[in-house]
Amino acid sequence: MTALGSRLARGVRAVHWYVSSVMGDKDYERFVAHRRRVHPAASVPTEKEFWRRRWAELDANPGARCC
Repeated sequence: MTALGSRLARGVRAVHWYVSSVMGDKDYERFVAHRRRVHPAASVPTEKEFWRRRWAELDANPGARCC
């Protein structure tokens, strides 16, 4: 039963990772890490500002979206 539980837990983690990657859950954290690493003197926008700018950019330049 332990092997089944372990495989089930692995599957749940994989699905969670996939869904959170598609939804962009870690995008702000990656952005902050990049900003601090590459542009240490620049200020870091709040998460709300980050998402506002990101969605405004996507609306202005939709690229290869279906809708």
